[in-house]
Amino acid sequence: MRFRQGVFVARDLEKSTAELCDILGIDVAYRDPGVGKWGLANVVCPTGIDFLEIVAPTRDGTSAGRYLDRRNGDGGYMVILQVPDAIPHRERVTALGVRAVEQKNLPEYRYTHFHPSDTSGVLLSIDSVHAPDGADTARFWPPASGGWTKHERGDVTKGLAGVEIQHVDPAGAAATWSRILDRPVTKRGGTSVIAIDGGEIRFVAVGDGRGPGVSAYDVKVADKARVLAAAEKRGKRRGDSQVEVCGCRINLV
Repeated sequence: MRFRQGVFVARDLEKSTAELCDILGIDVAYRDPGVGKWGLANVVCPTGIDFLEIVAPTRDGTSAGRYLDRRNGDGGYMVILQVPDAIPHRERVTALGVRAVEQKNLPEYRYTHFHPSDTSGVLLSIDSVHAPDGADTARFWPPASGGWTKHERGDVTKGLAGVEIQHVDPAGAAATWSRILDRPVTKRGGTSVIAIDGGEIRFVAVGDGRGPGVSAYDVKVADKARVLAAAEKRGKRRGDSQVEVCGCRINLV
């Protein structure tokens, strides 16, 4: 189980895309027309072989738009975890009473989106891929389409390492995610942490008045100075190892 894709939600897709790509040194690989059915437009950007996505509402009455209103602006929105086979996870998680709000069952790609009200205010998706013969398994990721590797970069940022979720009851949120992911919670300096392959999910108290949700993504960096300099120019540097992108903190690791 690994953190494969983090998703931001924003009002202004093009402005947020320019900010994301400039600060983190990544490119747009794909704009998925399929998200239009949810009243959204998007961009998908690879960092190494992981991905960051921005979604933006294109009409009134969308769940993403309500999320923007509820959290008072742009921010972290969704966590996509990759597992070997998403179907057993769907069966196990829904048996816990967690609602599946969207699912797909293709031979090469399967996923389940779970209701944020049941996942501590975060839209969670558990996905799996089955690469066709001859495909590079590590780089086969249908949400980014087949041509994304032309935009693969690792010279500035090179992948995802974790996610931070804030909640009024962080220990309770951690316990909920522990049940959903079937992974134990450990404590580190008073913070509840769930280890996943190559990374972690942390649970902290709400510290910005914006309520429950994704408060930070951890991004691996190859050129930290480059990221900080780009963020400084945009007024988005938040510390020696932190910047802000699309209303969400990014920890540079």
